[in-house]
Amino acid sequence: LNQLTAEVARMGGLAEAQVADAVDSVARRDIALARAVVERDARLDAMHRDIERKAIRLIALRQPVASDLRRTLAAMKLAVDLERTGDLAKNIAKRGLILAEGEPMQPLTRSIERMGKLVSMRLRDVLDAYAAAEIDRAIAVWNTDDEVDEHYNALFRELLTYMMGDPRTITAGTHLLFMAKNLERIGDHATNIAENVWFLVHGDQPLPPRDKRDDTSTT
Repeated sequence: LNQLTAEVARMGGLAEAQVADAVDSVARRDIALARAVVERDARLDAMHRDIERKAIRLIALRQPVASDLRRTLAAMKLAVDLERTGDLAKNIAKRGLILAEGEPMQPLTRSIERMGKLVSMRLRDVLDAYAAAEIDRAIAVWNTDDEVDEHYNALFRELLTYMMGDPRTITAGTHLLFMAKNLERIGDHATNIAENVWFLVHGDQPLPPRDKRDDTSTT
């Protein structure tokens, strides 16, 4: 169990680095860094498969109960969220490669960078909460998911304004819209991890459904 928890923590560190590097590659138009993010995603996939295999083997051979079973299930759930986080970071980096071929859009990439830093901070905090089994820290991340949604809503409107004002920005703006949505989804995975920290400690899920504030579908 300790080994399984440690491997999830290592996977979390890699996923966190993937998100930070993907955003940096966009902000700095760094093609080499973006390609490195894309290539490193395979390692996250392999870690996910390894954690899942070890967890299933532990359940089959050791038949853990109570808190031991919760630790095992939490590790499997976190590995799924972290693997998806890595996929989203890879998608951001791939779109960054395309943007690097065109004219710079500094005001908009700075907005992506700000949102990326906020999401990275949420992910780091919730992974630290998992490692230390700190409920208060995990709930703090869960309670502030609306900040990520608000950043996404503002960036969505900003990008639409640019694209309507200058049709030449439509291609780049569309890629940036997808990047912003990927960051918003990473924020959702961070809140999923926070819920699993609660489950790990308490063994239940008393938290109410999150009040999502993504209003872009009605804008």
